[in-house]
Amino acid sequence: MIRCKWCNLNNPKYIEYHDNEWCKPNFDDKYLFEMLILESFQAGLSWECILNKREDFRKAYDNFDIEKISLDDKATYDMLSAGYTYGVFQCESAGIRNVITRLKPQNIEDIIAVISLYRPGPMDSIDMYINNRHNPKSIRYKTPKLKNILDVTYGCMVYQEQVMQIFRELAGYSFGRADVVRRAMSKKKHKVMEQEREYFVNGLKNSDGSYACDGCVRRGIPAEVANSIFDDMSSFASYAFNKSHSAAYAVIAYRTAYLKCHFPAQFTAALLTSVIDDSTKIALYIDDLARLKINVLSPSVNESFRAFTSDGKSVRFGLLAIKNLGYNFIDTIVKERSSNGKCC
Repeated sequence: MIRCKWCNLNNPKYIEYHDNEWCKPNFDDKYLFEMLILESFQAGLSWECILNKREDFRKAYDNFDIEKISLDDKATYDMLSAGYTYGVFQCESAGIRNVITRLKPQNIEDIIAVISLYRPGPMDSIDMYINNRHNPKSIRYKTPKLKNILDVTYGCMVYQEQVMQIFRELAGYSFGRADVVRRAMSKKKHKVMEQEREYFVNGLKNSDGSYACDGCVRRGIPAEVANSIFDDMSSFASYAFNKSHSAAYAVIAYRTAYLKCHFPAQFTAALLTSVIDDSTKIALYIDDLARLKINVLSPSVNESFRAFTSDGKSVRFGLLAIKNLGYNFIDTIVKERSSNGKCC
């Protein structure tokens, strides 16, 4: 049995089976999203909690395991590249759709990078990142020593870990000192940053004459270049993600994209249920179903439940989406139908 935090925080209006503080899935925990639901609590993805409890998923995909899907599914990346990202975690806004369609992601690393770049600071590197990704010959490094650090991101600073690595490899910082400077940059502690600029460029000398860090100049990098690199890091690090954070988001983004690509009706039914009080988003997602040529069936006292449901080919409108139709009344309809059969 999986603990559902909705029970303690919100009215559990989307839960079909419920007893006080525990939710009983409509099927054994081994099905579908046993791990993904745990991620959803961290990311606030209410629709994943719904998916974990949907009978229609269990019936259609008895052995489906979200943990075992391939991260190299071409159809999923083609869908993302075309900009069909409504309902895809972190990828719905017009701005990030534009970035994704220009980049045309081909692997999970691309999704990690997009999520990291689409923030103030790193966002300034989006055009260069996309250009360098499609034209590798245009990649330029301010010093050859940056190549091993930035080659994975096509010559652009994208992750906080890269900032720390630059401090370590170019100026001889320890891991601890590099992290202290990274944190100072992220919190915009200008006094600390300006002091560290001097150390980064010229080094920090101990009282005994040894160096706590060499500095770039002592390692053969001109002061002008070192100052330019420090400026880049300062403007970037204020808003940058660490890669592990972005990677966790990217995995969830990819999984939602995979479900949208391969199981669009079931996925969108769950997505619609997650926004069942938001008529604007309901209209948006129903329009997306029209693009996919998936029929939306009208509300029916004989077929509908609280939530939107799907048989894999169409989506049935959920009764909770109808204004002024309360939970108790809907439950009465469902119970009557179950006990005495459908209406003529």
